[in-house]
Amino acid sequence: MRVLVGYATAHGSTREIAERLAARLGAAGLKAEARALEAVDDADAYGAFVLGSAVHGQAWLDTARDFVRDHADVLASRPVWIFSVGMPGALRGPWRRMAAEEIPVIVEALPGDLSYRDHRLFSGVVSRTQLPRTGRFLFHLVGGRFGDYRDWDAIDAWAAGIAAELTPT
Repeated sequence: MRVLVGYATAHGSTREIAERLAARLGAAGLKAEARALEAVDDADAYGAFVLGSAVHGQAWLDTARDFVRDHADVLASRPVWIFSVGMPGALRGPWRRMAAEEIPVIVEALPGDLSYRDHRLFSGVVSRTQLPRTGRFLFHLVGGRFGDYRDWDAIDAWAAGIAAELTPT
């Protein structure tokens, strides 16, 4: 089965997570490929989808939302998993605990009635260069820390679960 691990990225962190997911699915015997969603020519060529996007303003990037809207008919007939990449790992205290409250907001902002098997919110890389001066100040004010917060073990475990569902026994 061909699996598309499609992504929309702003600074590359989401692409790297998608590539890791595709590699793990491939190691499990699936034909998985990571591709930028705007580069997908034929969505119908895939038997399953793992779709992800960077999150800005509690929403997926336009490219990812457009893909979901434009291919709703194909996605409705195939197994779909979704992931979002944000900054919960970079936050501390009450801000970090509030990250879980962002998940339903992200999903509700997706177009149409996307049926998916699971959604994960992963932390990505947060660097000074990604934020304007005011954004850096506010980020610091709420206790944010710059760095790479990707949890590769959690990403690998999620990929293993997806592979188990897609691989015939």
